Amino acid sequence: MNSTMPAIYLNQAAVNCSLGQDLLSVEENLFGAGQSSFMTMTDQYSPGAVLPLGLVKGNLPAVDIAGEDTRNNRLLASAVRPLLGHINRLKSRYRPERIGLVIGTSTSGIADAEEALVGNEAGFHFETGYYYDSQEFSAPVRFLSRWLGVRGPAWVVSTACTSGGKALASAARLLQMGACDAVIAGGVDTLCRMTVAGFSSLLVTSDKLCNPFSLHRRGINIGEAAAVFIVSRQEGPVRLAGFGESSDAYHISSPDPDGRGAEIAIKKALAVSGINAADIDYINLHGTATEQNDKMESLVVNRIFGPEVACSSTKPLTGHTLAAAGAVEALFCWQLLQRSNGSLPPHVWDGVTDPVLATLNGLGRPALAGTARYAMSNSFAFGGNNLSLILARE
Repeated sequence: MNSTMPAIYLNQAAVNCSLGQDLLSVEENLFGAGQSSFMTMTDQYSPGAVLPLGLVKGNLPAVDIAGEDTRNNRLLASAVRPLLGHINRLKSRYRPERIGLVIGTSTSGIADAEEALVGNEAGFHFETGYYYDSQEFSAPVRFLSRWLGVRGPAWVVSTACTSGGKALASAARLLQMGACDAVIAGGVDTLCRMTVAGFSSLLVTSDKLCNPFSLHRRGINIGEAAAVFIVSRQEGPVRLAGFGESSDAYHISSPDPDGRGAEIAIKKALAVSGINAADIDYINLHGTATEQNDKMESLVVNRIFGPEVACSSTKPLTGHTLAAAGAVEALFCWQLLQRSNGSLPPHVWDGVTDPVLATLNGLGRPALAGTARYAMSNSFAFGGNNLSLILARE
């Protein structure tokens, strides 16, 4: 371990995504998925155009705080609820002022705004009872701080696809500088028409199950999810060993074809963790199944780790959950590192390699020879915002 970085642990976690509403069901479905799909074919958010979406299943109980009952907050609350006992014990141990909140989001309460916006001959207006501030980026941490009764540093990260992962890096910094004794960190995003229409306008959505790194890949599937961790210096089974961030600002929506910013982020994470590229047992790839992202990512992974590193994209199972993706996929690595066997998250695709892409022979490897010690999760976002996380088994 890098002696300059105090040990930071991901002590507890909770999740709600298309794979399930709790840790156990998500783990069972993730590692037993094979070639299964957990996507839903629907035109709910794209009237007249049926698309595969990573929808959460089941009811999301209402939030009993005035002005905070949005679907985004309901999903976030559903993920956090199993952690309430742990959070209450932290409040007693450290005081509410010593517990921080960092949440990534990009949609916040926009879906509720879409439902509340009414158009008639008099123009457009919001229905009575709609609160504009429910769609502000700050809404998730405002809600959590009120609901949980914690009063430490609190903010939202909104850097598109890296948001949930960057929330974990922010949590680590708060702990390193001594501003907090524990941080509740993660990401949440819910589906809305604006998001689906926006990605469709970029011509990067697919009307079939996404097919990352395949010759036949045609774009992303969008999903929704919430994943939350309790992060602290208290020793636990999984350590946040390293994180690396960069912002290359190559293009507003396309990655740098050479992957220079992505490479910087990955190498920073390795440097912070004090390990070598050869020590990484598994990489959860960003793997969007878009033409340019997969081309860039395969190039960078091959350049740093070589062609044999075990890796997969889990987005065919969850959809691209946008601001939640970094947290959800870090949670998959967190689960992997606590398993007693070497089985890996599957790579669901048609198996047809693209000769234009850099070789990744370890893509979709079903298992390791032994248990994993180090897992990496990569996220690459609009505007050239890049993030790499390294988790370690203790």
